[in-house]
Amino acid sequence: MNLSPTLHRWSRVQWERLVASGCLDGEPVELIDGKIPSKSAFVLMEMKTVAFVDANMRGVFDEANYWVRTQMPLRLEGDSQPEPDVAVVAGSFRDFPATVDIDSALLVIEVSESTLNYDRGDKASLYASAGIADYWIINLVDRQCEVHHQPVTDASCRFGFRYADITVMKPNQTIRPVAADDKPVRVADLLP
Repeated sequence: MNLSPTLHRWSRVQWERLVASGCLDGEPVELIDGKIPSKSAFVLMEMKTVAFVDANMRGVFDEANYWVRTQMPLRLEGDSQPEPDVAVVAGSFRDFPATVDIDSALLVIEVSESTLNYDRGDKASLYASAGIADYWIINLVDRQCEVHHQPVTDASCRFGFRYADITVMKPNQTIRPVAADDKPVRVADLLP
């Protein structure tokens, strides 16, 4: 008899214990749907871009009322705990533990080069399923920002949701975060 190995599915509680144990320190991984996919190792351009995005979002969202979080976990219902490159949550950082519920997130941003298809597909479906109203992909391949709004159900997507409104913004354009629509952000300022 030929048996296939059984893959272990991780619960969010098990994942949090594993992270707390320290055995994953420095490993580029996150929990998505009970699985632990490896995140691409950041290349210099992606790291630089995350720093640009972080600095710009800190200029848009004041520290007293918002927490701009860089590569920190967001807890979803079920067994997913993604770590977006940048996320903005309402409230001071003093109000939260390191891991916060995703419904606190007002804006989620992924910096994409090697993960572009994943961030447009499964990651977008995951964020839409969690009700994230403002999801941006900083697309380093095409030097643009892809702004995703209006989550809607779609059974053909991995997590049963997608974004109905996707707008491609070029470097010479500005974006207005939903949670701070009076503070436009130049796309060129988010790109290296």
